[in-house]
Amino acid sequence: MSDIINHIDGFTVAYLAADGEEGYAYLSKQNDIDVVMTDIDMPKMDGLTLIKKSKEAGVVAPFIVFSAREDSYAVFTALDLGAIEFIRKPEHIFQKDVQRYAEKIKKALCMAVEVKERTLHKAEAACTMEPEKPVIIKKKHRQKNGKKLVALVCSTGGPRALQSVIPKLPKNLAAPVVLVQHMPEGFTKTLAMRLNEQSAVSVKEAAEGDVLKNGHVYIAKGGTHLALHETAKGCEVFFDETPPIGGLKPCGNVMLSSLSHVSYDEIICVILTGMGADGTKGTQELAKHKPVYVIAQDEASSTVYGMPKAIRDAGLCDCVCDLQQIAEEITKKVGVQEWI
Repeated sequence: MSDIINHIDGFTVAYLAADGEEGYAYLSKQNDIDVVMTDIDMPKMDGLTLIKKSKEAGVVAPFIVFSAREDSYAVFTALDLGAIEFIRKPEHIFQKDVQRYAEKIKKALCMAVEVKERTLHKAEAACTMEPEKPVIIKKKHRQKNGKKLVALVCSTGGPRALQSVIPKLPKNLAAPVVLVQHMPEGFTKTLAMRLNEQSAVSVKEAAEGDVLKNGHVYIAKGGTHLALHETAKGCEVFFDETPPIGGLKPCGNVMLSSLSHVSYDEIICVILTGMGADGTKGTQELAKHKPVYVIAQDEASSTVYGMPKAIRDAGLCDCVCDLQQIAEEITKKVGVQEWI
């Protein structure tokens, strides 16, 4: 790992710790650390305890978690504690795999540095900033009647951000929600279970053949593109076997593009925190066929202001919101249904 990092331009391994306690000792004394990379399983102090104690002590350096574990609960606990990214250790690093793995690490490091800079900027501005109200960018069309569908895309920082959105949606939301969170296979089921426990709406990992229902959230399965089409049963989930796009599978652009020919009268597109620009091309394509209303997370509340910025820069946004206001904006736009 050190060899890989030291060969990435702009990065140097400053300290090596043999266990969690030694790592915490470095973090307690040094203020020149930009990124911390830690395993979950370590002697003396595990990675989860290291993250928790470090955050409580005011360490601002972002944590990237590595693990060979298939334990998605531990990974989500690390993310809940403040880790920004998880990278699964390969079972074997053969020569042909080293470069691909190094690219993953480089991407995570660059993102972590951006997160640290944003964290410091937020801390400096906290004394003068007031909570933003939703910013209405433009009014492209009047409120549409008829069937509505919510399509949400997020990436880095998404698991924590979703906990501020999905649990706030009412049980009788008058629309289904389809959701892409960039995440490897084996982890989206746990994400769905955790959100379902916290929410009034029903949340599940999407399965092929699911027919969308109002008040239900369908999360794209890791390692699979979620797409939708019309059948005799209704708007139905199917798995698009396209290869990863820009390294992403699931990819939000695939999901959004597939909505061009479904029976819903209006699509509410929601773009949350994440690196890159996933969601922008898909929304552009969708807007050629359907009325869309686009909500983007604002810069101040985003862990990484990549995806929301891209869709805003493309001129597609109708509303930019603080994370805590996203659920209210969704509900206001789609309404609730009366129980019979």
